[in-house]
Order: sequence, then C-alpha cells, then structure tokens
Amino acid sequence: MSRLSKDIDSAFQGVGTKGGLEVWCIYNDQLVSIPKSSFGRFHSGNAYLLLSTALRKIGSPHYDIHYWLGNDATEVESVLASDKALELDAALGCCTVQYREVQGEETEKFLSYFKPCIIPVEGKYSPQIGLADETYNITLLMCKGDHAVRVKEVPFLRSSLNHEDVFVLDTASKIFLFAGCNSSTQEKAKALEVVEYIKDNKHAGRCQVATIEDGKFLGDSDAGEFWTFFGGYAPIPKLSPSTSQEQTPTTCAKLLWIDTRGNLHPTETSSLSKDILEKNKCYMLDCEREVFVWMGRNTSLTEKKTSISSSEEFLRNEGRSTSTSLVLLTEGLENARFRSFFDTWPQTAESSLYNEGREKVAAMFKQKGYDVEEFSDEEDEPLYTNSRDALKVWRVDGDDVSLLSIDDQTKLFSGDCYIVQYKYTYNERNQYLLYVWIGCESMEEDRTDAISNASAIVSSTKCESVMCHVYQGNEPARFYSMFQSLVVFKGGLSKRYKMFLVENANKDESKASLFRVQGTIRKSMQAIQVNLAATSLNSSYCYILQNEDSVFTWIGNRTSDSDHDVLDRMLYILDSSRQLISTREGNEADTFWDLLGGKAEYPKEKEMRKQIEEPHLFTCSFNSDVLKVKEIYNFVQDDLTTEDVLLLDCQTEVYVWIGLNSNTKSKQQALTLGLKFVEMDILEEGLTVRTPVYVVTEGHEPPFFTRFFDWVPEKANMHGNSFERKLASLKGKEPVNKRSSGSPWRSDSKEKASRGSRSRSNGRTNGSERGVSSCSSENFQIVSSSEGRESSIVSTPVVKKLFSESPSVDTNSVSTSSNSDISKENPLGGINVDLSLESLAYSYEQLRVDSQEPVTNIDATRREAYLTEEEFEERFEMTKPKFYALPKWKQNKLKMSLRLF
Repeated sequence: MSRLSKDIDSAFQGVGTKGGLEVWCIYNDQLVSIPKSSFGRFHSGNAYLLLSTALRKIGSPHYDIHYWLGNDATEVESVLASDKALELDAALGCCTVQYREVQGEETEKFLSYFKPCIIPVEGKYSPQIGLADETYNITLLMCKGDHAVRVKEVPFLRSSLNHEDVFVLDTASKIFLFAGCNSSTQEKAKALEVVEYIKDNKHAGRCQVATIEDGKFLGDSDAGEFWTFFGGYAPIPKLSPSTSQEQTPTTCAKLLWIDTRGNLHPTETSSLSKDILEKNKCYMLDCEREVFVWMGRNTSLTEKKTSISSSEEFLRNEGRSTSTSLVLLTEGLENARFRSFFDTWPQTAESSLYNEGREKVAAMFKQKGYDVEEFSDEEDEPLYTNSRDALKVWRVDGDDVSLLSIDDQTKLFSGDCYIVQYKYTYNERNQYLLYVWIGCESMEEDRTDAISNASAIVSSTKCESVMCHVYQGNEPARFYSMFQSLVVFKGGLSKRYKMFLVENANKDESKASLFRVQGTIRKSMQAIQVNLAATSLNSSYCYILQNEDSVFTWIGNRTSDSDHDVLDRMLYILDSSRQLISTREGNEADTFWDLLGGKAEYPKEKEMRKQIEEPHLFTCSFNSDVLKVKEIYNFVQDDLTTEDVLLLDCQTEVYVWIGLNSNTKSKQQALTLGLKFVEMDILEEGLTVRTPVYVVTEGHEPPFFTRFFDWVPEKANMHGNSFERKLASLKGKEPVNKRSSGSPWRSDSKEKASRGSRSRSNGRTNGSERGVSSCSSENFQIVSSSEGRESSIVSTPVVKKLFSESPSVDTNSVSTSSNSDISKENPLGGINVDLSLESLAYSYEQLRVDSQEPVTNIDATRREAYLTEEEFEERFEMTKPKFYALPKWKQNKLKMSLRLF
C-alpha cells in the first residue's frame, strides 16, 4: 500500500499493488509512465525509474527500485531520477532496495527483467511519438554475457570487431552473427537470442540469419557477404593484454558517516560491526568497485537525498569507473553482500508469520466443514507408489556393501550409513532416485565409503540416477514416501561403530526405548527412536515407550485423529505382544516418568519446515579452496546451459545440476561443490552442512526439480552445445533429441518450445517471478582459510569422484518393474482441475477469504475456479489454462496475493 505525502510525487499513487514491473521516464522534469509494450526500450538521452514488485506467500511484497541513467541524460535529470527513487521508497513505506544503473554498466539483476536483452535507443523519449525514429539503419551491436547479455551499439567499422566478443550486424535483409574465436559457447548462444529478438521486433520475423565464425572464410558465401559490408576481408588485430585483463575484486571496505550537509567523515574504528550504525545517521560503505549507502530508520527524506548526492559526488571526484555499483539500503533491509563486510552481524530471528498463517487458514477451512489435517511441507508433485520391488537398500560397512532383505530395508540404524535406491517411471522411462543416508551417530569413514559406493551405482546407471546426500533428521518428505513404513533405531551394526562403542566404553544398560511417531497413513509412516528422556517429548506428536514387560503409548494434546491412526499402525509394526498402557498428555502415571528419568520441560509445538520463499540459481566454479558463485536472476529453463554446472538453492534443499557438456572436473566435484555451498551459506538463509544436496544430470531432471521452472521436456533432450541448439531452433529446424520424450510435464510445453526464453513476458506474475534476493552483488568469492570469518569445511567427508570410473556394485537384483503412480497428462499441464466450476460463477468480492458476504458450499481450496473467464484474466493477468499450468507453489502464491487462499 503506497503512502503519499506532500513530498511524494502523485505519479506513485497505487504503486506496488501488483507483481511485476512498473517503469517511468523523466520527461520535462516530470515522471511519465511507460506502457508495457515499450518496456526494454531505454533512450540514451533520458533517465528512467523502474520498480520491480515480487509478491510473497506470507508477508508484504519485496520491492527493488532501479534508476537508469542514459549516457546523454542531463545532470538535472540524473539527480531528479535519484530523488524520485527515494520518493518512491517513501511511498512504499521505506522498505525497498535501490540501485543506480548506468547505461552500458547495468547490473545483471536489472538486465534479467528484460529477456533476452535491452538495446538502448539513441536520442530522447517523447510521449507524443512514443518510439524513436524508425528509419532503418545498418547497425553493429556487441554482445557480452553468458546469462544476462549486455548489448552495446558500436561504430559500424572493422576496427570495432575483436576476437573476444560476439557481434550482431543488422542489415535490411539479413542479420549476421559474428563470433570471435575466443568467445564462449554460452555467449554465442545468448547472442542468438538477441538475433531472434531483432528478427521478430525489427523485421517482423521476415529476414535471413547467418552465423560467421572468426577465422573461417573460404567457401562460405555468408562470410563473403558479411565482409563486403566492411569493404572486404582483412585480419582482426589482437586486443592488448591490458584490455582483456580481468580485474580482481577487492575486499577492502571503508565506512564513512554522512552529516546533514553531505560531508563525509571517516569512522574511528579498525573493525566493522552492526553496532556502529546509528538509526539517526546515514553511512557510506566504500568497497572500491561497489559502494553502499546505508540510511537509518530515523533519518528524513531530505537527509537521504543529501547522502545519495554526496556519495555520487564522491564517486565523480574520486574518478571511479561508471561500472562502480551504487546500492541504497534502508536499515533492516541489508543484503548479504553488505553484511559480509562486517565482522559481526547478529542473525535475525526468522519470522513465525508463515506458520501462523498456515494454522489460521487451516482453522478457517475446518470452520467451513473441511477436514484439514495439515498443509504439506512439500510442494505438490507426482508421488511414487510404495512398491517394495522398486526399493533397494544397502548397508555400508567398510568395504562390505550388503543388500538388505525386503523385511530389513525399512529398519535403519542411526550409527550406520545406507544407500537407498528407488526406481520409478517418469516420462515413459525408468528413473532412479539414489539417497546416501548418513546416520547421525555414524562414523566418518563409513560416510566416505557410502558416498564412494553410491557413486559407483550412479556410474552403473550411466549417470541417469539423481543422487542426494542427506543426514538423518533432515530428510525431505519424498525420502519417506519411498517407504511404506520406516523405523529408525538408535545404535549401529557396522564394525567401526561397534569398535567406537568398545573404545569409549559406551554401553547403555537401559532396556527401555522411546520412539516418536510421525507421518501420515496416505504417504508414509515413521517411528524414530529418540533419547530416553522427558525432554524428547513434544505435544504435537505421539510416542511409543517400550519396556521389557509393557508398552506405553503417549498422545500429545496437539495431535489429530490421523496421528492416532498412525500410532496404532506403528505400534503393531514395532511390537503388539506386550501389555499396552495408553496415556494422554497430562495423565501420565509415575511409572511412565520413572522410565524417562523423571519429569522435565519439553516443547509444546513441533518445529515447522521453513517455507520456500523463492529459489535462487547460481553458476559455480570450485578451484582448490575457492568457491566462486554468480547469481542468475529471474532464471528460466534456458539458463540451464549444457556447458555449466549450476546450483539451485531452494533454502530447505540444494540441487547441483550438471550440464552434459560441462568439463569432467566440474562433474567430479559436483557433490563437493554442493556441500561447500551449504556450509558457506552465502545468502545467510540458515543453511547447514546437514541440508540435503541433490546431484542432477541434464536430461534426467526429476519432477521435484523441474517444478521450479516452466519446463519444456524437448529442450532437455536436444543434442549439441547451447549454441547449436539455439541455432537449430532459430532456423526452424526440428530439434534433434537425445532420446524420445514421453508425456510432457506441462501440456503447453510444445507451444513454448518454439519461443525459447522469449516466451516469458517481462512481468513476474506469469511464472517467471523471482522473490527477494539477499544479494545485491552478482559475484561472490569465498576463500576457505584459517584467517578471518571465512573458514574451511567442518565435518565434511572427503568426497571421491562422483562420476568417475569406480568399482562396480552389483545392481542385478534391482527390479525392472515399477508400479509408480505417475501423474497423467491432461489439458492443464498434469493438474486435475474441474473447469466445470465455471458454471457456478461468483464475483471476486464474494470469493475473497475476508469477504463480508462469503459464498458457501464451494470448494474453498479452489476459490479462483469460480471466477468468470473475464474477471479471472483481469485479476491474475493470465488465462485459467496458463494459471493451472504453473507449479502449485506459484499458484498458491498468486492466490494469496489476491486473498483467495
């Protein structure tokens, strides 16, 4: 909700109420709103203001403000854009992160809003004309970037070409792509997206496309035609070493406070801590190539404007490059990059709004007569049938890897490590899900052996397995869904674990055992042995306490009827022969407490899984002890380039995606890279070394990975590198698949495939939205050493080569049959939605959860289905089929923003 005052421009009335982009241009010292049809067209003679709104499941939206300064914009317009950005921040409640963008040096976050690129237009914007002069001119464009591409018009001269970059020559009848011999495959693929954009927007899709390789001329008619525009072929000179030299990022940071007159004063401190920052002051943190302005909550709008003007003047006086990043932060909204320069920064307690919201919505549904047990912590995805033939479990005991019998494979021990393989059918193909389960009391050597042997199984399936490294207590729900029932006992059977017990004289004389019962009848059931103490109890669970002569069942006050049913079933599995004593919380007998060692305080509410606000995608490289990551903002499936190893951070779990054409060393280090990433927790999301880490190979992505994308299976099945795939698509050739593809995950996949990444609109409400990014800088370099805050991995096993040749493991006993319950294809992308509900149409105001005149006798979980087609498109800005083709988590996010969930 915008908050306007006399100091805030009236153009900001109602801003930030919908997800996506809003753009304004500074014209005649006024803000002029830019229509969506002109998004991405920035005139070099103007300054622009952009607001990106990301709607979140719970809580207020996240806002990013960017003010873009054209190379020919006047100083007055530039200052005005900066001031308007602050006014917009004030209108939104001072809860935004602001970025200065300079033409040609835009941040990748800014560029990611405009797929595939922005091409600045010479001259000034005019609302009367709207677009620049459309007189056709031959232009030469230079393209840089592997994921977010920067496009710059360069002089139409031979001397503009070089061996390092990719160039696009746009002529009246043909578009040429010239690839420097030292340019990367990913850069050439991205430049092809620019070619497609120009072809569709400037030539109405009617022109030829030619690709020219640097150094190859003979026998190529396109190359001959290309060089005729430059007066004939001639060698291209090499760049000087200084031109191509990469600058090393600095870690030096200086903090200065800014007075009300804009004067800068160094702080008298040798180390930085959060306590230095005062609420009534503004500060500038100078990190050489990036500068932050921190504004206290108690500072006025005038003081903030003065601080920003002072910082920009400082950069000019210092002669800093225009590529220097300037980020404006309000107290309480500091990003991870800013916090990383401080020696101490207290971890902010996570808000409980999400869990409270879940409980309120569940209570509301129950009042309406719906039986709501609990919202699933997992997103909706195809669940796998609990087929014992499809499940194989090996226990790792040094060099001995023993396959467990069907009866024993549902009984794990916390002192051991296991390899759990599940075979299922997806897209008409056999798929393998392989977990390395690390018992919380297991030995380090057993953990290393488990990873090594799991790697051998991956190799035996020709890298078609999805591998996951998971610690006991941090299992994802899908791990439990592979078992019909699972019992986890304390202790272990491995030789190393038994030797550890002997060496430490660790003998438990107690004959009693306590099990926490969890799960659901429909999905899975578990009994987890916990410490024999009252502190292990929790009011949200049921427990089984076994003694030599009797069995106690303890029912927490916050448990449901379904919990009680699971208790009865697990009791039968554990032991049904001894005397049963049932007790409820608050009515325990003294004998019960005696077995637990006496009464003690225990939790009343179970810990809820953290919500997935928005995932983050990173490119990664890992050399020696240095992990380098770079975030890809507003990512799409096309960002999964086959030459890369990428990392998808979903906060509760991490995926390492291996491109088929990535280098061998990166493939071998994939799991190590993921473990290193969760240990460093660069976005400060609370990741730990126990966070589940998946390793996924291109072409074998499971549905619980693809749900974070608008997935087109055909794209994942193509031959060639990323450039060859783009070129085949651009020239209208049928893509060559690595294998036949089964039923697509979404039925509209084929339509999207023909458009590539350009099928996504600029707005965020169409499924391409990304949430709050804690990181303002695109690059991180994290060095593991004994110096400073950046420490080496703790308690991480030595990981052997993941996909290297390993001693084979006998997998002949793995069943070739699977009774997996696979989601059937239907016209709405695999989601069964009854569109006959349209015949019972109601107004939006009646369907809101907070409606004053609520509708009764409807399916409260699908309120949006009762909207008419017209009102649905007005509210959601998309059709119903497109909405239901989105992943469930995105559907719920949009419904929550409209108060329909």
